[in-house]
Amino acid sequence: MSRSPGGDPRPEQILARMSLAEKVGQLLVCEIYGTDPDRPHPGNLDHFGTAAAARVIEELHLGGVVYFRWTDSFADGPEQLARLSNRLQAAATGSGAGVGLMIATDQEQGPSSRFGRPATPFPGAMPLGAIGDLDAARAAAAVTGRELAAVGITTDLAPDADVNVNPANPVIGVRSFGADPARVAEMVVAQVEGYQQDAGVSACAKHFPGHGDTATDSHTGLPVIDHSQQEWQHTDLPPFEAAVAAEVDMVMTAHIRFPALEPSGEPATLSRAVLTDLLRTRLGFQGVIITDSLEMAGVRQSHSDREVPVMALAAGADLILMPPDPRGARDAIVEAVESGRIDPRQIDAKVLRVLRMKARRGMLDPVPVDPETVRQTVGTPQHLDLAADLARRAITLVHRGRVALPVDLAGRRVHVCGWRPPEHDLVSSLGDALEVAGATPVARVDRADLVVCLTHDVAAGSDQARLVADLARACPAVLTVSVGTPYDLWELPAEVTQLAAYSSAETVPAAVVKVLTDDRPPCGMSPVDLSVWHNHHQVTGHRPNL
Repeated sequence: MSRSPGGDPRPEQILARMSLAEKVGQLLVCEIYGTDPDRPHPGNLDHFGTAAAARVIEELHLGGVVYFRWTDSFADGPEQLARLSNRLQAAATGSGAGVGLMIATDQEQGPSSRFGRPATPFPGAMPLGAIGDLDAARAAAAVTGRELAAVGITTDLAPDADVNVNPANPVIGVRSFGADPARVAEMVVAQVEGYQQDAGVSACAKHFPGHGDTATDSHTGLPVIDHSQQEWQHTDLPPFEAAVAAEVDMVMTAHIRFPALEPSGEPATLSRAVLTDLLRTRLGFQGVIITDSLEMAGVRQSHSDREVPVMALAAGADLILMPPDPRGARDAIVEAVESGRIDPRQIDAKVLRVLRMKARRGMLDPVPVDPETVRQTVGTPQHLDLAADLARRAITLVHRGRVALPVDLAGRRVHVCGWRPPEHDLVSSLGDALEVAGATPVARVDRADLVVCLTHDVAAGSDQARLVADLARACPAVLTVSVGTPYDLWELPAEVTQLAAYSSAETVPAAVVKVLTDDRPPCGMSPVDLSVWHNHHQVTGHRPNL
């Protein structure tokens, strides 16, 4: 299905009056620092040479900005975040070509979430894959999109359309809906519809042509995908093909080498064969192609920071995300156009795609959001109830072990331990939830008749693996809850009962307790293949009881 440009004449009219500098600015999406765009911030000074974010917008004619926790964007709560968005939009529409901003963030939920509490903490993609309910996936995206829109965020850099078929993948993992290409495709479409049709914000399918089978993190290195073209068509392509058919506003590139698709060795972000020949021509994608962050190591290994943005645009990208040197990127692109290296008509086509997307989503002349009413949308009881329900429904019994479900917690001495996420004390929260349910907390394992241990991406021979083995020797009833990928199953003793929550969201402790005490068995189903566990434990002498 192809998208019609629509009947709004403003994008063409705006393009006709723009200078080259204004056009190039529309193609840049940069992080900005601070919660007050009129107040100097050292991050802006270091990154742009200009201290106030509003002034940066005016000087570079930026087409988009992106919010992060580490840029302090969310530091002062949702009301101030709404004010920040309004003031940045005013700076954009009041200068240059008078075009509103695309204000983006990564709110995939799960580990890739920027907007924290009081925003609703949904468990993420792989938990939704474990539930397998397309309506639930759409509802989660709709709620997330509405909460973003309430604070002036126009674009969610989600959903992740990668098919996670490599258990060692260090960068995708639970960000993926699973390992079944067809099922991932359905989930991606459901979330695109939730974001765009239900919430009115732009969605972005990522990371094309597929980042699901790599053991290297593209933030720190350049992964290589060894799939043949046939394997790519079968495994990696379906979710992106479905997203294009669903008229997703944007597709994000991957900083990966994919020799079967681009034999030169250039990463996909810089490959015309991948971005133009495959995505634009073969798949017929008419929306906006955005690079992944150009600050990542995966795209900076062979070319300078001034050269990479030019190469990405020449390859077919429309938006340049987070160039390490924004002014240098702007100048390099202008020079490439003026020298004839990039055809000015190509720049016009890119800007027009961006302006048309902005017109569809109300970004050309954005209506200010109301800071006084954001909490009528953000983190409402109804939203929190939905998140809690999804966390419960996702939990999967991946191995029965010695602990029979349900568990009668009344008076039972329970020791809680294990992995703690950096954002909150999940172990203490789980202990509190178990105590409320009737358990008696104990500090020593040898005094417990049940041990509950949180695990996260357990590696062979790791401290986590040794801890669980020690627990199993010290207590006959040990239950683990993996709050990362479910592959922990492979590295833990067979006598240990194992649940997979796929998430460390704050909704998980209550969800775990509900599953432990419910007469109904856990209803989640692993969305990734754990069958290799059988072979692994046949070698080690364990016998699974799945």
